[in-house]
Amino acid sequence: MTDPKPQARKLGELMCIVTEQILWQPAAGWVQQRVSGSSLVCRVGSGQATYHRFEPQRKQHQITYGLRMIQAKHQPDTASGWLSAREIQRRGYFGGELSTLNLLAHTCCHEFAHLLQHSAGKRYRGSVHNRHFYTILDELHESGGAETTRATLAKQANEHQIPLSSETFELPEPALQPSPWQVEDAVAFSSGAREFQGEIVRVNRKTCTVDGTGSFRGQRYRVPLSMLRRRSTPTHRP
Repeated sequence: MTDPKPQARKLGELMCIVTEQILWQPAAGWVQQRVSGSSLVCRVGSGQATYHRFEPQRKQHQITYGLRMIQAKHQPDTASGWLSAREIQRRGYFGGELSTLNLLAHTCCHEFAHLLQHSAGKRYRGSVHNRHFYTILDELHESGGAETTRATLAKQANEHQIPLSSETFELPEPALQPSPWQVEDAVAFSSGAREFQGEIVRVNRKTCTVDGTGSFRGQRYRVPLSMLRRRSTPTHRP
């Protein structure tokens, strides 16, 4: 059986080349205006960790593409846990279609967006994937930079005879479990120090719609299932 690691490593090396040529070169001047002498180094790591970081002493941006990440994005079941897959589907990148090519090209854009976010001073402790980050990532896709990244990665893989599938696949949906909640169930949930009470009027896949009861009558809430807890139904409704 062919060892998939060498091919995955070659793909990672191509991702590095494409990131430097297609994404970094047009933006380098803007980045260097903010920190003079800034440079970029891309590498392939041995694990699954994929990230951007900046070393201020060397004024060097580093992007690492994890070998195991690249392998994982070849199969629908192992790709499902990655943020890049959710971003493609939820934000409509590459037409919302998932494939190994789309996932790896988007990964290049995702990590480069972190580089631009850092350079703009919009990356904060505890707030990494914030609205500033997604404004940058959206712009990479809307401007055509992401599509050029995708096309170049596909071309490079073909020229080096490295398999890189563009065939669309669907991520597996989580098994649908019967909801533990029903309409008219009496529930309670907390928000900060306050506790709310109500009655379920609609059961959705991830939330329940709750009409307030008692002192909360006249209010309606949409509550995640994980926040709900059951309470005893009063003998007489207030």
